[in-house]
Amino acid sequence: MEEQYWKHLSSMDAELLRELMTQFGQEVWNLAFILTKRHDLADDITQDVFFNAYRNIRTFRGESSIRTWLLSITRNTSINYLRTAFLRKVTLMEWVSDLGTSPSAETEVLDQSFTDDLWLAVMELPLKYREVLILFGKYDLSIKEIAKTLGVSDGTVRSRLSRARKKMNNWNEGVGTYERS
Repeated sequence: MEEQYWKHLSSMDAELLRELMTQFGQEVWNLAFILTKRHDLADDITQDVFFNAYRNIRTFRGESSIRTWLLSITRNTSINYLRTAFLRKVTLMEWVSDLGTSPSAETEVLDQSFTDDLWLAVMELPLKYREVLILFGKYDLSIKEIAKTLGVSDGTVRSRLSRARKKMNNWNEGVGTYERS
């Protein structure tokens, strides 16, 4: 749907909400998972994001794309979830990864192993580096869009992106670990 259309809405009906969820639902869930590292929280956050978008569509001014607006809501909601005292003090169950069945071809196993190791390395990065790397690399957001989403300057985004890339390059060149700072 045209971006200009969204900024003129004063309310949203169920069909428009369904369209938003279909178009951006997976991206919202993925970002929530990347930020929280938990499937259950990603599910809850995704629901909250679309509920908030439904309630607050009138606050969308069209200064960014609807996608950037939703990702910004996702980031803020994720951070709020992580800050709550309940989640800091009580963890009922750590996130569990489903390994599924292993491929039979040796090259597929090695490729998958490298990909898994790479994602684990990305997930071990400090949040400020992980989020800029993911927003830039996976979501193809521009430096300006990332800055707007995170509420920081363009220079800060560039600096964090550079440091994240350096950490990942160090990880790749080393033995699968990188220096923490």
